[in-house]
Amino acid sequence: MSKQFSGSPEEQADLRRADSLAREIFSDVANKWALLIIEALGDRTLRFSEVRSEVEGISHKMLTQNLRMLERNGLVERTVYPTVPPKVEYTLTAPGQGLRKTVDVMCEWTHRNIGHIEAARSGFDGG
Repeated sequence: MSKQFSGSPEEQADLRRADSLAREIFSDVANKWALLIIEALGDRTLRFSEVRSEVEGISHKMLTQNLRMLERNGLVERTVYPTVPPKVEYTLTAPGQGLRKTVDVMCEWTHRNIGHIEAARSGFDGG
């Protein structure tokens, strides 16, 4: 990730912090649940149970952990309404929408290259 940069020691330290943060965020969001949650939210605002219904196979615990991580990283906004019981909604932030667009590009790449990928796997696996 890091590019060669011949700036001041302070600028170099800033770049190292940015690279470290980028690796941490990529590590957080590069899991199947986070990507599926981002896709499920899309342009919508959903309640917890609606997100869970959209993301097939996710447990309550995994959904909670991933929503918290996405919120911590500023990708999801959580809104709590003071009702009984409390109403909680989730929506993607602007950076979350940007990440969603990146995920969409990755999916499009997969669709364009699926024949090549399947052929390579078949040859590699001896099938």
